[in-house]
Amino acid sequence: MRYVSFEKDGKALLGVRENGAIRTLDETTLEELLARGVDLRTWASRQEGGRIESEESLTFLPPLRRPPKILCVGLNFSDHSKESNFEQPDYPTMFLRLHTSLVAHNAPIVRPRVSDSLDYEGEIAVVLGKGGRHIRKEDALSHVAGYALFNDASVREYQFMTPQWTMGKNFDGTGAFGPDFVTADELPPGAKGLRLETRLNGEVVQSASTDDMVFDVETLIVMLSEAVTLEAGDVIVSGTPSGVGWARNPKLLMRHGDVCEVSVEGLGTLRNKIVDEVAG
Repeated sequence: MRYVSFEKDGKALLGVRENGAIRTLDETTLEELLARGVDLRTWASRQEGGRIESEESLTFLPPLRRPPKILCVGLNFSDHSKESNFEQPDYPTMFLRLHTSLVAHNAPIVRPRVSDSLDYEGEIAVVLGKGGRHIRKEDALSHVAGYALFNDASVREYQFMTPQWTMGKNFDGTGAFGPDFVTADELPPGAKGLRLETRLNGEVVQSASTDDMVFDVETLIVMLSEAVTLEAGDVIVSGTPSGVGWARNPKLLMRHGDVCEVSVEGLGTLRNKIVDEVAG
């Protein structure tokens, strides 16, 4: 099942894609449904709503607007570690994103006025349906509610000002998320064997299989839960492959008017235009 969050006529609504259209549900959020532990397929089938034939009238919202936690994984593809001049770590490189950095499908990614180093990072976001601590690997995928696309757009200048990457990963309007939340049963277990591609102005700049992840989805859940109590609605942004603009010579950075797209088989395409931050 494919859930979408959007605004229509001034209301934030939840819907599901069915037969080439969107069936509207109500103002419940995915965060609320996941926190309640409802069966997402059963719940949607019992809701009555209208039908939207065209998406043009919609303003998309991130699938989850205020996740309890956004846990991001760096250096999870060995080729990306190599191009970034990092030794491949034997433990996941973790950092946090804030919900204030999130933007939706078709919304602009904002290039901040304080830096000219905005880079793309196409990734898969794993959304948890239940939490826990010290989760066993054989149980890990039962904690996954579904998946979405993510562009972990990074302000490299600020990312590398300190050993911690937090600032460069949290500028407002840089974490593109969506368009759909796809329930786990629609994809292979652990989202394995899928092709992830990022395109900048139509040119493929990243392309890799999710099988190339150093730490797969199950391993990430296990290792995170060793330290952190995971919760329903938490988002794990699972890492980007090689091809980032900062590692190229000359560098390929995102600028005003560019269009960046992230695609994964079975998840669709996340599309965002780049705009310069307006001085104010």
